[in-house]
Amino acid sequence: MTVTVIGGGLAGCEAARALSRQGISVRLCEMKPARYTPAHSYPGLGELVCSNSLKAARIGSAGGMLKEELRILGSLIIEAADHTAVPAGGALAVDREEFSDYITAKIKADPNITLVEGEVTTLPDGPVVVATGPLTTEALSEAIARLIGEDYLSFYDAAAPIITADSIDYTKVFAAARYGRGEDDYLNCPLDKQPYLDLVEALRTAERAPVHGVDAQTPLKVYEGCMPVEVLAARGVDTLRYGPLKPMGLINPVDGRRPYAVVQLRRENREGSLYNLVGFQTNLRFGEQKRVFSMIPGLERAEFVRYGVMHRNTFMNSPRLLEPTFRLKGGRPLYFAGQLTGVEGYVESSMSGLIAGLNIGRELRGRPPFLPGPLTMSGALCRYISDPDIKNFQPMGASMGLLPPLEEKERDRQRRYQLLAERGLKNLKEQLATDI
Repeated sequence: MTVTVIGGGLAGCEAARALSRQGISVRLCEMKPARYTPAHSYPGLGELVCSNSLKAARIGSAGGMLKEELRILGSLIIEAADHTAVPAGGALAVDREEFSDYITAKIKADPNITLVEGEVTTLPDGPVVVATGPLTTEALSEAIARLIGEDYLSFYDAAAPIITADSIDYTKVFAAARYGRGEDDYLNCPLDKQPYLDLVEALRTAERAPVHGVDAQTPLKVYEGCMPVEVLAARGVDTLRYGPLKPMGLINPVDGRRPYAVVQLRRENREGSLYNLVGFQTNLRFGEQKRVFSMIPGLERAEFVRYGVMHRNTFMNSPRLLEPTFRLKGGRPLYFAGQLTGVEGYVESSMSGLIAGLNIGRELRGRPPFLPGPLTMSGALCRYISDPDIKNFQPMGASMGLLPPLEEKERDRQRRYQLLAERGLKNLKEQLATDI
């Protein structure tokens, strides 16, 4: 029996690897390099199209807890991230191209996986995992819509620009990690009050680019976790200063004071030759990006190797359609994975692919499904996206709020999160000892 996995992103590669580890043959279909979506440009598998950060690394955080669970479950994506990590303070960030190359090499070297290049426009017969991501092509989207009999929900998100390191004015920036977590992995561009206010006004009034397929009268539903910086600026003068430009935990060594606001730059690759503007996802026209972002201290002569873009993301009404194992309710073995299911984030998408691949393999082998327990972050997310009581479904990333509370109350939040993570990881290890 061969399983077809459609999509060579994080979820698809994770599903293919999970199937291969069960000795099951896989056809992994990826339309690149014959065709690219508006957000993709690199020919390799597992391309990261927005940030190069997989978010917090520490176990006592929602993202860190989920990463550790995936390490325990044998995740290819976390393995690749650990091997291609770049300094990023308390976050796990990667060299974007090395990360993709690592995943591509592992997939191509796997004797159970056959990589098939070219666009898939219909759902093939037999067992299938659909992991085509939030930019699923129109033809395949229509095929899925005909099958599920449900309208998709959609929103738009944006990517931040990337600049060259040698175009930064280092006399105006300082290196530091927020709250001293990690080494001095970020470059910080400090702003006094008036330059900050000028930047906010420029963002608020700058000309935005049209979004493909949307007319001026169509209201855009934009995902809160990836909100364009100009939209945040329009919400209020202090919104950015309490959001991505917050100065908390940073001291400017020049004057020993906390800046009024700070724009952070994070390494984009291992060599440190490229940096991205943290939190500056945008849909401004390219010329406007150059003009406005050059107002940031240290970036007056910044050289942009990639401007920010906005693109459409599409996801299913999963609580009405999917089991917690990511299986489509009823019918043949047909599983969905990745952001198409409403999980939000790189690591969350990887988790969904791993769980989908593991379970379609178990189904074909006549074994009962595997679902991480509710004390785990992965199990909590699986249950959230399939909860039929949710009426207004929106994408969800890892959050400590998804977990059942501790039996004994702990007032200190950091300590509480650490205990929740330790409890969940212990639960997963105990489950694996008897369940797989």
